[in-house]
Amino acid sequence: MQRLMCKGKIHRATVTEADLDYVGSITIDGLLMRKANILPYEMVQVTSLRNATRWKTYAIPAPEGCGKIGLNGPPAHLFAPGDLVIILSMGLMNETEINSLKPQVVFVDKHNQLLRVEEHDLVILKQEAKSNDDNKFN
Repeated sequence: MQRLMCKGKIHRATVTEADLDYVGSITIDGLLMRKANILPYEMVQVTSLRNATRWKTYAIPAPEGCGKIGLNGPPAHLFAPGDLVIILSMGLMNETEINSLKPQVVFVDKHNQLLRVEEHDLVILKQEAKSNDDNKFN
């Protein structure tokens, strides 16, 4: 079975621009994309912490270290410069891939400069699955 899993995340990034007339997409500082394991033109979900809007689009890189988070096209009506957002990268994975998944969580400051990257492990999920298997016949 395939499951849709979070493989990377940029946490609490600040929108630096919203361009209604741009064709579409989200422009993200290339360093943040690389650290969050987001490829150019990969689909991402952007969630506003201000109004809970969720938007799916593709990511395009801005120069590394520039701090740009630009929302392009119609979402400019829903996101404004200064808004905090969470950017999620997801992938369909089978159980083997899930067992080796280590989502990258990127933390930034208010200027979208890299603070740290945390690599999360699914140890808890693996332990719960084993526990459920152990209790299957009890």
